[in-house]
Amino acid sequence: MTIPDFQSLLLPVLKASKSGEVRIGDVIALLADDLRLTEEERSTLLPSGVQGMFANRVHWAKFYLIKAGLVEATRRGHFQITEEGRKVLSNSPDKITIEYLKRFPVFREFRAETSSGKSADGGDGVLETSEDILTPDETIRQAHRQIESELAASLLLRVRSGTPAFFEKVVVNLLFAMGYGGSGADIARSLVGKSGDGGIDGVIDQDPLGLDRVYIQAKRYADGNVVGAGAIRDFFGSLDRFKASKGLFVTTSSFSPAAKETTDLLSKRIVLVDGQQLARLMIRHEVGCRVAETLHLKKEDEDFFE
Repeated sequence: MTIPDFQSLLLPVLKASKSGEVRIGDVIALLADDLRLTEEERSTLLPSGVQGMFANRVHWAKFYLIKAGLVEATRRGHFQITEEGRKVLSNSPDKITIEYLKRFPVFREFRAETSSGKSADGGDGVLETSEDILTPDETIRQAHRQIESELAASLLLRVRSGTPAFFEKVVVNLLFAMGYGGSGADIARSLVGKSGDGGIDGVIDQDPLGLDRVYIQAKRYADGNVVGAGAIRDFFGSLDRFKASKGLFVTTSSFSPAAKETTDLLSKRIVLVDGQQLARLMIRHEVGCRVAETLHLKKEDEDFFE
């Protein structure tokens, strides 16, 4: 089964506390067993790589139950059901949702306090999809992915609209940002300077001493104009003439299946980078873009309250 959204976990988390104080870690393990989650589902991490997705959703379910007054925190990592929570269970609800929690005044007050950060569509900050409602953590990360996706498309468009020489410079700048070569002063020297000079557009040192070099081919193609196997074979021939053992082929479009297969069969190491990967690398290493704003996500310091 798929990992349940946090709304589906509201009722199970409440039921898990019906006998008294419980530890959140034990509840996570209990619910994972009850739901028969696989090891893969239990170990699936959030994009941050810090916390498991299922554990995160259980924590958020507990958080909203606390805000509705159905459970209360007792000590670090522990909580217990309240009298209001017992009343809810006595009515045997089929499911508890955010909409269900809105019947409790304390929860409505909490939502009113946080609704100042309304979303662009006038919502209350919880992102609704056709399948579930995401946790705030997931909402933030989904929005971040969307922003980066739009930035990648914009960067790729700008690179495609530039000259071939500009594209070659972008590739070399990216490699320097990734730690290849020497200093920024070596960027101009790394460009061959003459389009089609032996089929090589740039040469960059793989180490500061220049003991090993990477030869670059950069093809500024429009979207849909894929790089075929012939271009890969030509690049291989150019590497052979320079007695080079490795090369980097970068394009603003994509590579055909035949081109990828040809690369795997050749005796020299050739790495292919298509337009989508190029844009992602530019964002990661801040080439052609920069940090506009930094948001700090904070959480309670449990040690402080002990």
